[in-house]
Amino acid sequence: MTPEEARARFVEARVAVLGSIGPDGAPHLVPVVFAVDGERIHLAVDTKPKGGGELARVANLRGNPRCALLVQEYDEDWRRLWWARADGRATVVDDEPALARTLGLLHDRYQQYGAGTRVISPGMLVEVERWSGWSADE
Repeated sequence: MTPEEARARFVEARVAVLGSIGPDGAPHLVPVVFAVDGERIHLAVDTKPKGGGELARVANLRGNPRCALLVQEYDEDWRRLWWARADGRATVVDDEPALARTLGLLHDRYQQYGAGTRVISPGMLVEVERWSGWSADE
């Protein structure tokens, strides 16, 4: 799969898995919703119930900005399998204009980000350095 096709499939996906690196060097994976804007991926922490304190994904990205996001398509017909990945570096953003931009992009993609949805600061902005993927139909 070309980088362009990987990006195109990634953009159309509804959920991704964010992989970050914990302070002990262990991988940390969590499903996320996202919005792609050029070569940037916007992520936010919304008000759904979560554990107390700063989330591991945020703390991990503060400590080590390297991350990856993976989307995939599974089908019982294995000829239809594919995955696409974005590798990059994340910035944790706390400022209101950046959070407003992220919320606006997420609102455009997900009805759940409509009126009344609040984003808990901070947000995350991933600068994509590499798009890659694989497809069984290649």
